[in-house]
Amino acid sequence: MKMWKNIRFFSLIFFVLSMVVLAGCGQTAPPASTPTPANPDLILATTTSTQDSGLLDVLIPMFEKKTGYKVKTVAVGTGAALALGQKGEADVLLTHAPSSEQPLVDDKTVVNYQLLMHNDFIIVGPANDPAGVKDAATLEDLFKAISDSKAIFISRGDKSGTDTKEKDLWKKAGINPSGSWYQESGVGMGQTLNIASQKAGYTLTDRATYLANKDNLQLEILREGDSVLLNIYHVMQVNPEKFPQVNKDGAKAFVDFMTSSDTQKTIGEFGKDKYGQALFFPDYGKNVEDLGK
Repeated sequence: MKMWKNIRFFSLIFFVLSMVVLAGCGQTAPPASTPTPANPDLILATTTSTQDSGLLDVLIPMFEKKTGYKVKTVAVGTGAALALGQKGEADVLLTHAPSSEQPLVDDKTVVNYQLLMHNDFIIVGPANDPAGVKDAATLEDLFKAISDSKAIFISRGDKSGTDTKEKDLWKKAGINPSGSWYQESGVGMGQTLNIASQKAGYTLTDRATYLANKDNLQLEILREGDSVLLNIYHVMQVNPEKFPQVNKDGAKAFVDFMTSSDTQKTIGEFGKDKYGQALFFPDYGKNVEDLGK
């Protein structure tokens, strides 16, 4: 009888120990908590194309979850975004006008200036192509055809990266556009595309914003692929030595996040599921001279 009690006792002990071991094996590590930065508020000044394309809708939540920063996005033309940086009214910039960015790099208004990604500019317009731009041998001929025919052209007119590129293309064609046919929208790329569609006009746009809005537009791609239509994006911190009030740590965290391998992979995949092609091409670590080759 005593032996039976001992057997039952040790069986019970074994059962309890087994359950403890099994319970321990079944436990998963608690999810990593989101950090709590000392200064969590971060101001990002960026171009409307990153917003209108939907890219920031994917990347900003990823960044906030990983770092604990809360991003206030100011999506304006590149010229306005750079102006915010020049006044120390933004912490980090994401823009696409290298010729306009370079002076801020040279005078150290911005630091940690990094090549991020690219896509391209395209010329879009109505399917019936009243100016006959599809037949243009060169971009210069294309802009001359629009000017000569007085076909409606909708310009951003907001000193954005797209506006800067467009003005440069008119200049190279030897044309100073003016008249009722040349109309400035003064708004972002998505809205400008809507206006061009409503007025059956031409416009210059980045490919990403066009593809993101294509289903709602009566506009077709009429010109693409020219090397000068490359659209290059950089990310940079506003210099804390010039503007002590900026969120130095938050800005650096954002640049580090955008140039990380995981984020670069996300950028390269963005749009493929919906549009059948990437809207942007990741470029961190590359040379500008090699882009588009």
